[in-house]
Amino acid sequence: MTPHASSLRAEANRRHILDVALTELLRAPDASMHHIALAAGVARRTVYGHFPSRDALVAALIGEAVEAVEQAHAVGREGVADPAEALARSLLAVWEVVDRYRLLLSLARQSLTMEGIRDRLGAVHAAGTRLIQRALDDGAFTSPLPAEGLRYVLEGVLFSVMEATNAGHVRPEEAGRATTVTLLCAAGMPHDRAAELVAGILDR
Repeated sequence: MTPHASSLRAEANRRHILDVALTELLRAPDASMHHIALAAGVARRTVYGHFPSRDALVAALIGEAVEAVEQAHAVGREGVADPAEALARSLLAVWEVVDRYRLLLSLARQSLTMEGIRDRLGAVHAAGTRLIQRALDDGAFTSPLPAEGLRYVLEGVLFSVMEATNAGHVRPEEAGRATTVTLLCAAGMPHDRAAELVAGILDR
């Protein structure tokens, strides 16, 4: 086998392990490396060859989730001039991605500090803060907090709703709409306006 073919095979094995690990961890967050290896149909040493620890495997999955969130956030706000609508669209787009990974939140918090998660989401945070500042400047949002502080509040609400959804207190099919309306209201937008904005986006 040529070095190139060997590299392609190794990458394919890594991709397969990640895909299986995501499925298994979403089904059973306490799934062990042994369980994941069995589900993937590979030897445990093969899994450890790509990921030296369970934390490393979870970190790799969270890294992929972060990339998906960044892409969804960018696509959601692309070409939208109104900052409040751009933020709403980006939040709705992000929730669709987050909903796939939200059961990994507890694992992420065990494996990574919240500061580490924030560092990984730096590009999303910067873009979100800019949108919040523009919405504050044009009066769409009203808050005594500065844009960066308000972004922390919105992030906290988002993580809290994810946990509430995981715990069964929020229905997953309603969570995206409800979360986005709640976040807009937390930013100081009147509820009627927030609900109308979100409904208009989803109903188009």
